[in-house]
Amino acid sequence: MAEKSLKVTLVKSPIGAVPKHKATVEAMGLRKLNKSIILPDNGATRGQIRQIAHLVKVEEV
Repeated sequence: MAEKSLKVTLVKSPIGAVPKHKATVEAMGLRKLNKSIILPDNGATRGQIRQIAHLVKVEEV
């Protein structure tokens, strides 16, 4: 069975965001607006997404 993945897209700039949220965006590999990355669907990734939900759009792949 294939492992589930999430497509995460940065839709709002982290400029002016809480420094911890900026660090989370950077740690996830999101560098520019409207760029997407594919991440594994696990607890750690879900926790990061929950923290910066107001900055990203998430789709199941």
